[in-house]
Amino acid sequence: MVNLQTYISQILDELRNALIPVSNDQGEKLAHAITNSRAVFVAGAGRSGLAMKSFAMRLMHLGFETYVVGETLTPNITDRDVLLVGSGSGSTGSLVGIADKARAVGAAICLITIQEDSPVGQMADTILTIPAPTPKIDVDLNLASVQPMGSLFEQSLLLTLDAIILLLMDKTGKDTDAMFARHANLE
Repeated sequence: MVNLQTYISQILDELRNALIPVSNDQGEKLAHAITNSRAVFVAGAGRSGLAMKSFAMRLMHLGFETYVVGETLTPNITDRDVLLVGSGSGSTGSLVGIADKARAVGAAICLITIQEDSPVGQMADTILTIPAPTPKIDVDLNLASVQPMGSLFEQSLLLTLDAIILLLMDKTGKDTDAMFARHANLE
């Protein structure tokens, strides 16, 4: 009989299979791009966009100047900044346009994706690949998911971004206590 714990076990197995192949080198390059930028701009659509917003919050807690593309308080991007896009397909029209504008001003572009050779991937300076299948992309990754739509990529994106935060904590020497000093106090 299928029950909640059966589904949880299946999801955990899927996440493990999608995340074990993620490259340490790609993760280090992404962390390096972030630490060497003036400001980090994040972008994503749908649930991937929510994961990117979550990452922006943690970057802010670490003391990075961070913005979410499309928010009313987001300033212009410059050639000293990095745009980090989270997109399974790397071909979402709005994200391709954003990356193109960032490229035009000389900003570095980083992409977390399933498809390296996507339109955003072709503009990216740094790519981190997560081999999580989604019905939106016709590519054989030798993995299957019981989850609907792009859930496995979206979950994998969030967990990968949390791991990047841990890398950045190591690189900056900041711990949870230091991060809590920047936690919202108007809640």
